[in-house]
Amino acid sequence: QVQLVESGGGLVQPGGSLRLSCAASGNDFSRSAMGWSRQAPGKERDLVAVITSGGKTTYAESARGRFTISRDNAKNTVYLQMNSLKPEDTAVYYCYMYSRDGYWGQGTQVTVSS
Repeated sequence: QVQLVESGGGLVQPGGSLRLSCAASGNDFSRSAMGWSRQAPGKERDLVAVITSGGKTTYAESARGRFTISRDNAKNTVYLQMNSLKPEDTAVYYCYMYSRDGYWGQGTQVTVSS
């Protein structure tokens, strides 16, 4: 059974930065693509960024140029570095493992407000 645990969320002012982490248990991490999604109140969950097992990355238009997804296979951890944060980035951020069964973390709240 895989568990994904996100951390690093919090309250930040517009223009600030946060780095989210997602630690995975089990043996599937290094061979699985990993993604970050977010869900704002009253909205659907949207994909933010994906990184393949080989390190190739893709981003939603809203994240491109401001967010960076990366991974450390030795630590079974995927990161999301978020810079130049805007109020519209406020959401619960979830990591996802693209394994055969697919797993979600529990989410971490990011609030961008002055």
